[in-house]
Amino acid sequence: MKIPFYQIDAFTSSLFSGNPAGVCLLDDWIENATMQAVAAENNLSETAFLVPSSEDYKIKWFTPKVEVDLCGHATLASAFVIFNYVDKSRDTVCFDSASGPLTVKRDKDSLSMDFPSDKLLPCPAPNELLDGLHIEPEEVLLSRDYLVVYDSEDKIKSLRPDMEKLSQLDRRGIIATAPGSQCDFVSRFFAPGVGIPEDPVTGSAHCTLVPYWAIKTGKTQFHALQLSQRGGELFCKQMGDRVAIAGKAVAYLEGTIIIYD
Repeated sequence: MKIPFYQIDAFTSSLFSGNPAGVCLLDDWIENATMQAVAAENNLSETAFLVPSSEDYKIKWFTPKVEVDLCGHATLASAFVIFNYVDKSRDTVCFDSASGPLTVKRDKDSLSMDFPSDKLLPCPAPNELLDGLHIEPEEVLLSRDYLVVYDSEDKIKSLRPDMEKLSQLDRRGIIATAPGSQCDFVSRFFAPGVGIPEDPVTGSAHCTLVPYWAIKTGKTQFHALQLSQRGGELFCKQMGDRVAIAGKAVAYLEGTIIIYD
């Protein structure tokens, strides 16, 4: 079996920054165990698998450990591959996913994704969360992840989490956020329970971040930075029950995965 493969740095305009994602082009679905093995071999935070469907594509995402139901940077990377390698005449693509239809539009060198907006609920902070973060947050909320809010960008930068303790939590990951000094807000994302100690740039986390900061500030448009070692830049807009998440991407690798029987 030969699988066309691309590695794309998402949410950046510079190579070796942003979040690297694998993109595999399939003619039809292969066994989940094989896709999981490929994702583990790639050892990227996510590998996306695409299958043609009518004029668009079905998509699945795998971390090195598990399949996930939503991933932003690998969706952005997948659209980049479609627009730049599969069909350069296209400016829009819709991915059929476990989280519903996800549309991505190209505007020059920027790609904008239409994602569902998460609902947030206040919650008591679990001991594993507080012990794992070491720095107590101002506020803790719950969506698909834990959202922990701090009052300064410096506190976000200084976080040195205990990944073993955070891996015991019952959610996909932990989003840490604060107002930004040179942007609207900053964030970091930790998901050791699904094999990602710290994700470089997390598009899907902004499905939670954008509605939170929209309520907090009264704004609907945001410039956001993710403060990982590689770093990433996102431009977001709150649109009712949807969120627009935009960014750039650059190609790092094009090749073929060969799986022998």
